[in-house]
Amino acid sequence: MITNKINFNEKFSKFNDYWSPRIIAELNDYQFKVVKIKDEFVWHSHTHTDEAFIVLDGEMWIKFTNKEIHLSKGEMFVVPKGIDHKPYAKKECKVLIIEPKGVINTGENYGELTKTNEEWI
Repeated sequence: MITNKINFNEKFSKFNDYWSPRIIAELNDYQFKVVKIKDEFVWHSHTHTDEAFIVLDGEMWIKFTNKEIHLSKGEMFVVPKGIDHKPYAKKECKVLIIEPKGVINTGENYGELTKTNEEWI
Protein backbone atom coordinates (compact mmCIF):
# COMPACT_ATOMS: atom_id res chain seq x y z
CA MET A 1 0.00 0.00 0.00
CA ILE A 2 1.29 3.44 -0.95
CA THR A 3 1.37 5.77 2.02
CA ASN A 4 3.34 8.63 0.50
CA LYS A 5 2.11 11.46 -1.65
CA ILE A 6 2.34 10.94 -5.39
CA ASN A 7 4.43 13.25 -7.54
CA PHE A 8 3.45 13.09 -11.22
CA ASN A 9 6.81 14.32 -12.51
CA GLU A 10 8.65 11.67 -10.51
CA LYS A 11 6.34 8.93 -11.85
CA PHE A 12 6.72 10.09 -15.47
CA SER A 13 10.53 10.09 -15.07
CA LYS A 14 10.45 6.30 -14.48
CA PHE A 15 9.50 5.31 -18.03
CA ASN A 16 9.90 6.47 -21.63
CA ASP A 17 7.63 4.30 -23.77
CA TYR A 18 4.42 5.61 -25.28
CA TRP A 19 0.92 4.15 -24.96
CA SER A 20 1.93 2.02 -21.97
CA PRO A 21 -0.15 3.10 -18.94
CA ARG A 22 1.38 2.71 -15.47
CA ILE A 23 -0.76 2.47 -12.34
CA ILE A 24 0.06 5.00 -9.63
CA ALA A 25 -2.90 4.61 -7.25
CA GLU A 26 -6.22 2.91 -6.60
CA LEU A 27 -9.43 4.35 -5.20
CA ASN A 28 -12.01 1.71 -4.41
CA ASP A 29 -12.33 -0.19 -7.71
CA TYR A 30 -10.74 2.54 -9.83
CA GLN A 31 -7.16 2.95 -10.95
CA PHE A 32 -5.23 6.13 -11.68
CA LYS A 33 -2.80 5.55 -14.54
CA VAL A 34 -0.15 7.83 -16.03
CA VAL A 35 0.70 7.45 -19.69
CA LYS A 36 2.88 9.22 -22.22
CA ILE A 37 1.30 9.47 -25.64
CA LYS A 38 2.63 10.49 -29.04
CA ASP A 39 1.37 9.87 -32.57
CA GLU A 40 -1.80 7.82 -33.05
CA PHE A 41 -3.35 5.07 -30.95
CA VAL A 42 -5.90 2.56 -32.28
CA TRP A 43 -9.65 2.87 -32.68
CA HIS A 44 -11.30 1.19 -29.72
CA SER A 45 -14.10 1.41 -27.17
CA HIS A 46 -14.75 0.17 -23.66
CA THR A 47 -18.08 -1.64 -23.59
CA HIS A 48 -18.65 -1.52 -19.84
CA THR A 49 -17.03 1.68 -18.60
CA ASP A 50 -16.38 5.35 -19.22
CA GLU A 51 -12.77 6.52 -19.49
CA ALA A 52 -11.42 9.83 -18.14
CA PHE A 53 -8.46 11.61 -19.75
CA ILE A 54 -6.77 14.44 -17.82
CA VAL A 55 -3.94 16.24 -19.63
CA LEU A 56 -1.11 17.01 -17.22
CA ASP A 57 1.34 18.32 -19.83
CA GLY A 58 1.12 18.93 -23.56
CA GLU A 59 -1.93 18.57 -25.76
CA MET A 60 -3.88 15.72 -27.27
CA TRP A 61 -6.84 15.03 -29.50
CA ILE A 62 -9.51 12.35 -29.38
CA LYS A 63 -11.13 11.36 -32.67
CA PHE A 64 -14.69 10.08 -32.72
CA THR A 65 -16.62 8.78 -35.71
CA ASN A 66 -18.38 12.13 -36.16
CA LYS A 67 -16.09 14.71 -34.48
CA GLU A 68 -12.78 15.39 -32.77
CA ILE A 69 -11.94 17.14 -29.51
CA HIS A 70 -8.75 18.91 -28.47
CA LEU A 71 -7.43 18.86 -24.90
CA SER A 72 -4.66 21.05 -23.49
CA LYS A 73 -2.79 20.99 -20.19
CA GLY A 74 -5.26 21.27 -17.33
CA GLU A 75 -8.24 19.97 -19.33
CA MET A 76 -10.23 16.77 -18.95
CA PHE A 77 -12.66 14.73 -21.02
CA VAL A 78 -14.73 11.64 -20.20
CA VAL A 79 -15.32 9.24 -23.09
CA PRO A 80 -18.67 7.50 -22.48
CA LYS A 81 -18.73 3.72 -22.45
CA GLY A 82 -19.26 2.03 -25.79
CA ILE A 83 -18.10 5.03 -27.86
CA ASP A 84 -15.41 4.35 -30.47
CA HIS A 85 -12.50 6.72 -30.04
CA LYS A 86 -8.89 7.17 -31.13
CA PRO A 87 -6.54 9.34 -29.04
CA TYR A 88 -3.47 10.94 -30.55
CA ALA A 89 -0.85 13.60 -29.88
CA LYS A 90 1.39 15.43 -32.33
CA LYS A 91 4.12 15.78 -29.68
CA GLU A 92 4.65 13.98 -26.39
CA CYS A 93 1.71 14.47 -24.04
CA LYS A 94 1.46 13.33 -20.44
CA VAL A 95 -1.97 12.11 -19.37
CA LEU A 96 -3.68 10.81 -16.25
CA ILE A 97 -6.32 8.17 -17.01
CA ILE A 98 -8.98 7.12 -14.51
CA GLU A 99 -10.83 3.86 -15.11
CA PRO A 100 -11.93 0.70 -13.27
CA LYS A 101 -9.43 -2.02 -12.42
CA GLY A 102 -8.81 -4.52 -15.19
CA VAL A 103 -9.65 -2.31 -18.17
CA ILE A 104 -7.56 -3.20 -21.24
CA ASN A 105 -6.17 -0.08 -22.91
CA THR A 106 -7.29 -1.11 -26.40
CA GLY A 107 -10.72 -2.40 -25.36
CA GLU A 108 -11.52 -5.47 -27.45
CA ASN A 109 -9.27 -4.33 -30.30
CA TYR A 110 -6.21 -6.42 -29.42
CA GLY A 111 -2.94 -5.61 -31.18
CA GLU A 112 0.66 -4.59 -30.68
CA LEU A 113 -0.30 -1.65 -28.40
CA THR A 114 -2.46 -3.81 -26.09
CA LYS A 115 -1.19 -3.89 -22.51
CA THR A 116 -2.70 -6.81 -20.62
CA ASN A 117 -0.32 -6.65 -17.66
CA GLU A 118 -1.04 -4.06 -15.04
CA GLU A 119 2.24 -2.37 -14.20
CA TRP A 120 2.65 -0.27 -11.06
CA ILE A 121 5.26 2.44 -10.69
